[in-house]
Amino acid sequence: MNLALFDFDGTITRGDSFTNFLRFAGRPSRLAVGKALLAPVAVAYRLGAVSASRARPIVARVVFQGERVEFVSERGRRYASEVLPRMVRREAVDRIRWHQEQGDRVVVVSASLDSYLSPWCEAIGVERISTELEERNGRLTGRYRHGDCSGRTKARRIVEEYELGRYQAVFAYGDTIEDREMLELADRKFYRGAEIRNWQEAVCRGVAHPPS
Repeated sequence: MNLALFDFDGTITRGDSFTNFLRFAGRPSRLAVGKALLAPVAVAYRLGAVSASRARPIVARVVFQGERVEFVSERGRRYASEVLPRMVRREAVDRIRWHQEQGDRVVVVSASLDSYLSPWCEAIGVERISTELEERNGRLTGRYRHGDCSGRTKARRIVEEYELGRYQAVFAYGDTIEDREMLELADRKFYRGAEIRNWQEAVCRGVAHPPS
């Protein structure tokens, strides 16, 4: 049996499911306040001074802190069934199905929130490692349970949950530098649809950027 690891945003989807979900699930009053509070973060992100992995937890905290767990879970289920199907790349789902037909174990590994990624993965029959919102007494604290699931954290959580040596081969699919460490775990690496031998090859071919 092989293990197939898929990033979500940009690899399985077209576009950014995280930001779209904030707009879909966030209450209008929270979003209005958040727009003003987060303006400096947005500017810093656009200028490259703040990475996506640092910006996402800040934004999620503003939008979801103190919100009822069931409310966000319900919005997540709706988002998974009503919005994500329009964002998903057909070719990515076909590749997932191909792995499933081979009898491979398929895992989506993503910084996307479990609120919507969990029901989506369950619907297509794959496993999931993702960013999880912390809960306390039926409310969200606004913090992440295990940190933002990207970069080194993504690779660490894969190794913690799966004994990679048990598989005949490990496949990994990604599309940004946040997937670099996950790709380095794999025997066969696919970056933006093209198979690569290592990260440097992706940089030389112009499909990836060198680390800053």
